[in-house]
Amino acid sequence: MRRLLLCCFLSPLLGLLLLYLVGCSSTPVTNSSASSNSSTAPVSLSITDDPPSGVTVLFFQISLTAATLTPAAGSGTVSLLNNNTPIQIDVTQLQAISDFLSTANITAGTYNSLALTFANPQLVIFNESDQAIASTCPVQTICQLTPQVDNAAPLTFSSTPFPLTLTAGNPLGLLLDFHLNQVIQSDLSVNLGVTNGVTIKELSPPPSGPPFGFLFGAIQSVDTSQNQFTVQTGWGGTFTVDVNSSTTYRNFPSSACSTGEFACLATGDIVQVQVASVQADNTLVAASVSYVQAASQQVVQGNVINLSTSSGSTVMTLLLHWSPNANSLPWGGVASVTVPSTATFSVDSGNFTIPSGLSFSSSSDLLVGQNVQVAVVSGTLSNSGGTHHWSPPSVSFTTNSVELEPSQITATITAIDSSASSFTVTTFPNFFAPWSNWNSSHPNWTPTQITVDTTSQTTFQDLSPDSFAGLSTNTVVSVRGWIFATPGAATPSTQAAETVVDRANGYF
Repeated sequence: MRRLLLCCFLSPLLGLLLLYLVGCSSTPVTNSSASSNSSTAPVSLSITDDPPSGVTVLFFQISLTAATLTPAAGSGTVSLLNNNTPIQIDVTQLQAISDFLSTANITAGTYNSLALTFANPQLVIFNESDQAIASTCPVQTICQLTPQVDNAAPLTFSSTPFPLTLTAGNPLGLLLDFHLNQVIQSDLSVNLGVTNGVTIKELSPPPSGPPFGFLFGAIQSVDTSQNQFTVQTGWGGTFTVDVNSSTTYRNFPSSACSTGEFACLATGDIVQVQVASVQADNTLVAASVSYVQAASQQVVQGNVINLSTSSGSTVMTLLLHWSPNANSLPWGGVASVTVPSTATFSVDSGNFTIPSGLSFSSSSDLLVGQNVQVAVVSGTLSNSGGTHHWSPPSVSFTTNSVELEPSQITATITAIDSSASSFTVTTFPNFFAPWSNWNSSHPNWTPTQITVDTTSQTTFQDLSPDSFAGLSTNTVVSVRGWIFATPGAATPSTQAAETVVDRANGYF
């Protein structure tokens, strides 16, 4: 299952990870307005991510309502959430990446503990068992549930890496792992206090440490004299972002800019920023800036959970994970998307070179389990609603553009082919796995085998060594990369791996 990763940078920076804050709601979070001085340091927060037999968890979100540090000297606590605004997090997109949430200036000194409060979890499951769940989710049905929280008390971390000493001007990061295969109980309740449910560790500082995560948002202003821009996230946070000679620019169409550089940025554009670091004045440094859409366009990302045909067109069923228009395209909802034969297909691979032989150029290349971004044709969006209380919000629309995005899976390595720099994994049947062998005539889900191709550009994390040589069979890994249909091959799908993360303890 997925993990929630929380990254907290003590020194003026607060960041939150999760597979990718492409969350599920528009709860606002704003960065601190305090300026850096000799007595403060930035703190950032980032976040990254066993049900009953016959249930597949497709989506999980939860709200972080409080995050406070307790200083060793004095009284009271220090909030890491600016304006104490709750943050809703889509954990299901954080198996192999993190999302950046906010920054805050924190007074230098020693802090003994961190307390986190979570609330309002939401689940979307597929009930492939032979009986209804709690009399509310019929068999062979996708259901949106509000699970009971077994332990609603704040989670307090006071052992290693605490106590922490915060030095003025020096960002410090804490990585919080949210292990869903421990947190979600057999009755589908949520117990955050369960052993190994949530763990924490200190991150290595830049440049040896990992990037601070991703954030999506709309460009609010561009300052060419300072080589920086401001971006506002879907939950209301506003960040100032610096670029430098190392910043890369991805997916900017010729209609937006032909040069692929800072001059391409325009007010109103929706972009994804990978945060390389946070500076002492709370500004972010961008490792990359990826173009998502112009302000006049409407797009949404989601996982393909079913494919069919109607009147000569392909119809995708998408479980929605991100959109700048959360009110009309609800995160965690289900969309029926008509893909006519005239639709264009592309791969959002950025600077990553996809291995030869893998194709995504027509509807025949669509596969259940893929993560795609689709454009909404103006005037086609309608809300069909749910006729049953167990159905998630449903919408339908027509698309003229389908772009393959990286998918995230967690699975067990079953074979390794060193000569081809590839390995085979078998997915977990209960958590966020590609649903590749499900259809109306054969509804029961069974584990799926996927060939994972690695290249010289693939990043390996938490392995020994951090390379292909560190892989071994019967170990659990999370993989982020593009999934391609490979009919006739040894496995029905192949994933081009951008990132491979070891899950040595089996928690994910």
